[in-house]
Amino acid sequence: MSSTNEAPRGFQGSEEHRKYGAFQNELYKAGMFAQRLPIVTTDPNKLEEQARSKMALTSFNYVSGGAGEGSTMDANRLAFRQWKMVPRMLRPTSGRDFKVNLFGETYDSPILMAPIGVQQIFHQDKETGVAEVCAEIGVPYILSTASSSSIEEVAQASGNGPRWYQLYWPQSDDITISLLERAKANGYKVLVVTLDTWAMAWRPADLDQGYVPFFKGVGNTNGFTDPVFREKFQKKYGAAPEEKALEASAEWIGDVFSGAPHTWDHIALLKKHWDGPIVLKGIQHPDDARLAVEHGCDGIIVSNHGGRQLDGAIGSLEMLPEIVEAVGDKCTVLFDSGIRTGVDIIKALSLGAKAVLIGRPVVYGLGIGGKYGAKQVLQGLLADLDQSMGLAGIPDIAGCNRSMVRRVQYGGDLKSSN
Repeated sequence: MSSTNEAPRGFQGSEEHRKYGAFQNELYKAGMFAQRLPIVTTDPNKLEEQARSKMALTSFNYVSGGAGEGSTMDANRLAFRQWKMVPRMLRPTSGRDFKVNLFGETYDSPILMAPIGVQQIFHQDKETGVAEVCAEIGVPYILSTASSSSIEEVAQASGNGPRWYQLYWPQSDDITISLLERAKANGYKVLVVTLDTWAMAWRPADLDQGYVPFFKGVGNTNGFTDPVFREKFQKKYGAAPEEKALEASAEWIGDVFSGAPHTWDHIALLKKHWDGPIVLKGIQHPDDARLAVEHGCDGIIVSNHGGRQLDGAIGSLEMLPEIVEAVGDKCTVLFDSGIRTGVDIIKALSLGAKAVLIGRPVVYGLGIGGKYGAKQVLQGLLADLDQSMGLAGIPDIAGCNRSMVRRVQYGGDLKSSN
């Protein structure tokens, strides 16, 4: 059996990769005829444990852990378990259409790669590798400000692939403007502004190991390579950031994770310096969704940061229908937090999301098998989505609507797939 991190021939994706369900047959054929098993488990309930067995403890804890006792993470998964599919029969679903239109652009599927920072700690392929394989299968890559690869490096790695830029919003306006200018100059089409991480939460898994990569410069690449930050640091310390990495890290962290939130009136600065769509990530309340519309934002991402920020918060899926109703067609609603399967994607779309962000599963794949492990996870989710839509009698993304799901609460229906 193959155990390398190289790309086995049977795992490159079908010749027509948009026929996503074909990936299932590729896995079977690789096993039956070449005795080659998947790099990464296809079982969402085993993925986390496989990642734990392959990754360094600090790296695994960093991605798998949540805030406090992890109750928000539990709430995210439990919310999905309370919605059940109601399949339809004898419908023409053989030519399923996955295409979605977001902010005037057509994308191959409703899946986006969530912005996850410091990917260097999970595998040496890091952000550039994941961006490369996302481009190969047509999944938009959202680059985190807290990346271990620069804005420019990821743009080069993704080539013609779709890419968006996620902003951890600095307190310094000149640095904010510089980051936006770099992203726009390098072909990032949509600005995603994370609102819920102006300070890092109480995260026991990291605290117990005394581990945060940013303190030693890991995940600060976009700061260290930024011309405005470099100039300011040079004036203050008489050295380049890489020459005084600890001091530079402290300066960067103090600006980006300052402990002081921005306010709604600050959106005007972003609108002035970004001429594409602006999407606010971290919306959980319908009133905040309405405020996003009032302040001219183009989209929102219903998200609680995968349970990493506020312990005891409501599951994101619980709020999705109410938020969709609050904004109507005035704003594009995307969804993040807790998706683990193709059926989860259908449920989120059926409750009003236009597309979904996938985070931890892809990073687990990266930690297990490098960029090809990440690619397999994404291909598996697309195949699962494809097959599940067919079995549910759904011909296209528009067919993922409220008629396809029903809320059913069972006392024993517990969480799965952390």
